[in-house]
Amino acid sequence: MSQKRDLELLYEVGCLRFLQRNWRQFLNADFSNETEHSFRVAWIAMILASYEKVKDVGKVVMMALVHDVGESRSGDVHYVSRQYTSRDEELAVEDIFSNTSLQKGMIELWKKYEKRETIEAKIVKDADNLDVEFELKEQESKGETLRKYWFDARQRVYKNLYTKSAKKMWQDIQKSSPHDWHFYARNRFTAGDWKKER
Repeated sequence: MSQKRDLELLYEVGCLRFLQRNWRQFLNADFSNETEHSFRVAWIAMILASYEKVKDVGKVVMMALVHDVGESRSGDVHYVSRQYTSRDEELAVEDIFSNTSLQKGMIELWKKYEKRETIEAKIVKDADNLDVEFELKEQESKGETLRKYWFDARQRVYKNLYTKSAKKMWQDIQKSSPHDWHFYARNRFTAGDWKKER
C-alpha cells in the first residue's frame, strides 16, 4: 500500500461528483450525480439498519459508500443501456483500491454487496432502490411526469426489496411529499411570528 495511491483514490472519489447518472437521458432534469446518490443511499441504509436492528451500522454505511464506486471507471448504465453494454465493475473496483490502505476491506465489502447474501448487503441494495423512489418523487414535485409512466414497472422493484422495513418505506414514500420536512419543521408558520393563533 502507498500513501500516493491513497491520495489518488481520494481524488478519484472526488471526481464522482462530476459523473452524472444516466437517468438524465430520460429526465433531462437536475437528477443526482453519483456522489449525491451514494450519500443518500448511506443515510437510507443507516435508517433501514436501525429498523432491522443490525448491530454493525458502520459496515452498512461503508458498503453503501462503496456500492457504486466502480462506476467511476465503468460508468453508469440505465435500463435501456444495460441491453447493449457489458461492464467489468469487479475489475474497476479492484483497480480503484489497488495498493491503497483500503484495498482489502473495501473490495471485500463490494463483493459482499454484489452477492446480496448478508443482511447488510440486502439493506444497501434496498437503499439503492429506495433512493430512486425518493428522486422520482422529488422530480414529480417539479412537474416531471416520468414517475407516472414508470409506476407499474417500479412495482417490480417493490416486490424485489429484501427487507420488510424497505417495503414499508417504499409504501410511505408513495404517500409522502418532498416538502413535508420543511413545512412541518420548526419554522415561522409552526413556531414563529407567522404561527396562526388558535
